[in-house]
Amino acid sequence: MDTSILVIAGSDSCAGAGAQIDIKTAAAHGVHASCAITALTAQNTREVTAIESTSPDMMLAQIEAVFDDMPPSAIKIGMLGNADIASTVVDVLACHADVPIVLDPVLVATAGATLTETSVFELVRDTLIPLACVVTPNIPEATELTGVEVTDAQSMGRAARVFLDAGARAVLIKGGHDASDVLVDRLYAGEDVFEFTSRRLKGEYHGTGCSLSSAIACNIACGMDLVDAVREAHAYIARALARPLELGHGTRVFDPLRGSRVWSLS
Repeated sequence: MDTSILVIAGSDSCAGAGAQIDIKTAAAHGVHASCAITALTAQNTREVTAIESTSPDMMLAQIEAVFDDMPPSAIKIGMLGNADIASTVVDVLACHADVPIVLDPVLVATAGATLTETSVFELVRDTLIPLACVVTPNIPEATELTGVEVTDAQSMGRAARVFLDAGARAVLIKGGHDASDVLVDRLYAGEDVFEFTSRRLKGEYHGTGCSLSSAIACNIACGMDLVDAVREAHAYIARALARPLELGHGTRVFDPLRGSRVWSLS
């Protein structure tokens, strides 16, 4: 039987992040992506100019429609936007606790705009994190959600412990905002720590966190254990970023399809 995931995320009008890049990422993995859109955003590689949230009723209807007809094998949660949307997502997913959730706590766009209201932070920490099989914050998001200023591997470990103590089964803290020459993503699962490294590329990239979390969800949906799912997703992103698109005038965009192993062999 074919495999599908459910993407719960905002729409990105330049298709460099959000639900649009999640769909491309799923396609690169041979997985179907159903979507429940949390908000419309008007944005490009330089700025976010407008955000309009989905109503809670419509949010609920989207998720229920997917589960009623094509239940997903994994769920990726990205931008939530506001507390009403977050509460709706929590309530409906509590009825589907058997489906693994990859939670990417999107707070700020790469271009700098706030995508999630401050009122959502505690709700995410107290209700969504315990539902997730893995949480995938970047360094600023880990700092914001835990109160631990992440500056090095030691403080990253302290922040990870806050997530684990809050009920997360695992946390992947992404090293993209670090300044070292080597990019290191660290997965904390119980007492175990796994490091995934790749060469740091010049410039800022749009949508890497969205694509990484979706790749993890696809790998889990296809039957991988968490460590292998993260390892493969990290390598996939490295391959995709090595072939950026020459589009836009701000942060760089990439084509998730170029991260597939089929492309890398061509």
